[in-house]
Amino acid sequence: MPASPSSPSPRRLLGAPAVRALLLQLAAFPLTLAVIYLLATGGLTVSYWHVALVQGLLAAGLTWWRGLAIWWRAIQFGFPLALLATSTLAIPPLAFLVIFVFLLLLYWSTYRTQVPYYPSGRKVWEAVDAALPQGRALRVIDIGSGIGGLVLALQRRRANASIEGIELAPLPWLASFVRAKLARSPAVFIRGDYEQLDLGDYDAVFAYLSPAAMTALWRKAAREMRPGSMLFSYEFIVVGQTPTRVVHPYTGGPALYIWDF
Repeated sequence: MPASPSSPSPRRLLGAPAVRALLLQLAAFPLTLAVIYLLATGGLTVSYWHVALVQGLLAAGLTWWRGLAIWWRAIQFGFPLALLATSTLAIPPLAFLVIFVFLLLLYWSTYRTQVPYYPSGRKVWEAVDAALPQGRALRVIDIGSGIGGLVLALQRRRANASIEGIELAPLPWLASFVRAKLARSPAVFIRGDYEQLDLGDYDAVFAYLSPAAMTALWRKAAREMRPGSMLFSYEFIVVGQTPTRVVHPYTGGPALYIWDF
């Protein structure tokens, strides 16, 4: 049965790095006003660029204090300056709305999952197909299936298999769904959160997520996947868990890690 998107708890939502960064940016604003007031009363001429610079420095400092990843400091520092620079351009407001809606549909809950859109590639699909057991029907799922490349490729190669993909972001899911219909493929694409699935229903699970998501994925897989099943992760290792096999689809490129349960 298709999984439905999950509603994160308030604690989990507030714990997402992007949400924490936004809250820290807001927290820096009253401090910025205080600093600018002191500078102005001290006789200094203050411009909007000074305000953006102080805001960026304070937001970056708060981000460092709260222990967010180092790249968030650069983002927090540059955001007010980029916002001010953009405001000086003659860009129609409708353009911002269109871009925002497009990015929202493309990335959806990346702020919470920390899993952006990562395409894999044909050689990765071939490596997964070669590693899967031959001669029997399988049920395989690609979690975070994007626009469906792996799922459609595997379904073409294995007509007797049930190949599925699950994707939370609406735009990639829609693209994969339309591709399957146009190709008349029996591949199934679900719009939902893989956390709502029972991974024990599958013979193999493929993931191309991000380092931030791997620990939670492993815990779920170790809890649910049955003996004889396989977990694939392209590029991202599970810290502390030695893979059964390591394949390099591209010479000098990222590895495909495989765990046999």
